[in-house]
Amino acid sequence: MPRESPYRMTLTLNVLNHLGLNLYSSLPAVAAEVVANSYDADAEHVWIKIAKDPEQISITDDGEGMNEDDVNDKYLTVGYERRLKPETKITPKWKRPVMGRKGIGKLSLFSVAEIIEVYTVKSGQRNAFRMVVGDIREKIKTGEGAYSPEVISDWPEDLTKGTRIVLKELKKSFRAEAALRRRLARRFSIIGAEHHFEVSIDGSPITIADREYFGKVQFIWYFGKESRKYAEYCTKTKNAFQRPNGIVVGTEEFTVEGWIGTVEKSTQLKDAYDNLNKIVLMVRGKLAEEDLMENFTEGGVYTKYLFGEINANFLDIDEKADISTTSRQKIIEDDPRYNQLLQFVYAELKNVENTWTRLRNEEGVEKAVVYPAVKEWFDGLKGERKRRAEALLGKINQITIDSDDERRTLLKHSILAFESLSYKENLDALDSISPDNLKKFTEVAGQLDDIEATLYHQIVSERLRVIEALRQKVEEDVLEKLIQQYVFDHLWLLDPAWDRATENAYMESSVLKEFKQVDAGLPAAEKRARLDITYKMSTGKHIIIELKRASASVTTPALMDQVGKYRRALQKVLDATRSEELIEVICILGKPPSDWTSQRERRDLERALKEIDTRVVLYGELIKNASQAYSAYADKHKGLGTVMKVIKALETV
Repeated sequence: MPRESPYRMTLTLNVLNHLGLNLYSSLPAVAAEVVANSYDADAEHVWIKIAKDPEQISITDDGEGMNEDDVNDKYLTVGYERRLKPETKITPKWKRPVMGRKGIGKLSLFSVAEIIEVYTVKSGQRNAFRMVVGDIREKIKTGEGAYSPEVISDWPEDLTKGTRIVLKELKKSFRAEAALRRRLARRFSIIGAEHHFEVSIDGSPITIADREYFGKVQFIWYFGKESRKYAEYCTKTKNAFQRPNGIVVGTEEFTVEGWIGTVEKSTQLKDAYDNLNKIVLMVRGKLAEEDLMENFTEGGVYTKYLFGEINANFLDIDEKADISTTSRQKIIEDDPRYNQLLQFVYAELKNVENTWTRLRNEEGVEKAVVYPAVKEWFDGLKGERKRRAEALLGKINQITIDSDDERRTLLKHSILAFESLSYKENLDALDSISPDNLKKFTEVAGQLDDIEATLYHQIVSERLRVIEALRQKVEEDVLEKLIQQYVFDHLWLLDPAWDRATENAYMESSVLKEFKQVDAGLPAAEKRARLDITYKMSTGKHIIIELKRASASVTTPALMDQVGKYRRALQKVLDATRSEELIEVICILGKPPSDWTSQRERRDLERALKEIDTRVVLYGELIKNASQAYSAYADKHKGLGTVMKVIKALETV
């Protein structure tokens, strides 16, 4: 008979520091966990109320509620797995496949509120208790293994069925009811009468319209006939395409639902609360991954206009391993089901790219000929010249320019360029000009003076010069402040949609004043001598850019510590001005952080940075991506630059 083992595995309350107190950072994500629990409780209605004074949020449902045993054995038991029992995998009333699996989502409440009150009633039995984060922390310090919530004697008389959770003393002030409504609508695909699940905020039900993006869709690709409804939501779409939705993993066959769409203007994908330029992954009706596009290195122009939603319930099958991460915001990457899904999505992206390019080219002609003068010009073209004009107008329609005035100007100058050079024909004409034929040479030179104002030299050529200047500065390993003028004056290097940043004088001075108070660990002399941090406001987002000289070496924790100080400084100003805009931090480095020792390590650390809305951009990647975006277009017209140089040289004689 084996002797009793002397070893013991124990868990302490300190696990809450990792699974609850620091699990989430945003109130919408936490509210989504509560709403998911209500769905699993067979609730038909969820009422969310936001109180201002004092600031608190209550979430009430009419679900099955909990008795005392349920509270202790299920709700207060960390890691309770509901799906272990066949009878609890499907809800009894509405036969819903339950969302909850790990038994830790409820702990997210601790990350946004200091006090959580729970009121629940089942079969007439009432239970009410209060959990205080400060008390839990004290228990953690003393090493005690259990925490007993405080019993609440008062009972809200309007609660006769279900559960109410009240979040008090919010850790982060929350003022935007519209933001919560929009984000909950985008985090669930099972809200609505057809699912017998209504969620309302301050008395107003959340609907599919609250996602506020279907009205922006220009072209949509939907997967399987079951997803046709998404195309029907898009009242302004010009084209809808049904795509196959089957996926084979080994010997098993699964289906995908959802859609991928594109907008007419890339700025339509950015608002004050969110960046829609991503493809979200839904599993069992709830957000499972923020952006599938992060798994690909797609850099085509079309990706700036793209967004969508993929529903893949086969990633969460009761009989198979749980492949969601602890925070339920990501899927474990090496699972074959997930890898097969990524292959499916990538193939669909390539189809979208090809179709989008064709449609935008065709649309380019349609948009141009709405102007009578342009239509007359285009109708007069024949044969190869007309084909080349179609290609030119299509290319214009693909360029990331969202201002109608700029687009009209570009169209005018492009026609001038076309007529002045006719691409190869005009270059041949220049070759045929003899020294004694001065009159004809003057005519061509005069036409070329007009072309000087076109996109080729005002935008494409200028941007290529900026890129080359930046490349030289990086290779010379100059100080951060010398590189700043290129990056900060040309934010399009980081994102084409940031073509023009705005600065509010009061905000700018307030933010820079706060930045000066930040101790970034710099020696006094260096702190006085350089400015390697700055702030811009663009497309509804506050952008902090931290630069390091090309040779500088830094670790991810050091980077997170430094940018965290600047984020808090900016947030202080935003709180004072009652602003709700997003903050993004971009760290521009010459080489990857020294702790990115492997691809897996890099992905994990990049994910940690993303949790605080921070990303790393390497000078080499920045220069390469920007250069590729403009060089292909410039190469097609490289003869223009050569001719222009000749004419200018002759004019200055």
